[in-house]
Amino acid sequence: MDEESGRGGLWPRLSRFFTAKKCDAPIERTILEARKEGDLKPDEGAMLLNVLRLGRRQVQEIIIPRTDITCAESGSTITDIAQIIMDSGHSRIPIYRDNRDNIIGIVHAKDLLKSVMAPDRKEERLEDLMRTPFFIPETKNVKDLLQEFRSRKIHLAIALDEYGGTSGLVTFEDVLEEIVGEIEDEYDQPREQDIRVINDKEVLVSGRTPLEELETRFGLRLESEQVETLGGYLCEIAGRVPSEGESFFVEGCRFSIEEADAKHIKSIKFSPPEGGADLVPAE
Repeated sequence: MDEESGRGGLWPRLSRFFTAKKCDAPIERTILEARKEGDLKPDEGAMLLNVLRLGRRQVQEIIIPRTDITCAESGSTITDIAQIIMDSGHSRIPIYRDNRDNIIGIVHAKDLLKSVMAPDRKEERLEDLMRTPFFIPETKNVKDLLQEFRSRKIHLAIALDEYGGTSGLVTFEDVLEEIVGEIEDEYDQPREQDIRVINDKEVLVSGRTPLEELETRFGLRLESEQVETLGGYLCEIAGRVPSEGESFFVEGCRFSIEEADAKHIKSIKFSPPEGGADLVPAE
């Protein structure tokens, strides 16, 4: 057992750090200074900062969009749902009637398996296996959602827009990833890096890249009281979702929209300001 383990692990260490650290600075700045000084490991500091920032994020920033939800129609058979579970690797499948704005239930893989494997099972209907969906507004605070997931002992919520239509889906894992980073399993599809250096002058970034990340890594300071991601920022200054090929000049940098759809900016290419960072393409 190493010294850190013997003293109780990460969270007791962080607790001792905060009780010992006497200063009037905001807690976020205190964490950044502690990480810089070596009092906190980089990953420990990053996790603490992510926890603090949860309270400033809304569910709509982390949801799986409506168009990307793996779901099934109410007229599907149990065999159909079993095939969807096997193909997608998801253990919870939303069920809709007529269209995706009308989610009427959630089928859990374990419930379906119990039904299939029961020795005296009768031919059950899909409705018999469905659980009641947990609906939330897309503007719900992510930190509050985490607490509700824990208290209700559920792992999935359906986010609704202001008109009551389905905005997207969010899981317990999605919220945890906001704290600890990407959690990949054997069913996850490979995903491009959110920040990818193309050459010594250009960077390709995901539209969901936080503005704070751009400042930390490239010295690029973009401020907004309404949004926290680069995609949201460019939508804000444009007053709409920009189209592919459009460009914007902000803080001396040119931002070019590489990929976008009707609702989101997916990727942006830009050149960081001089002196912000040394760009080294990934091998």
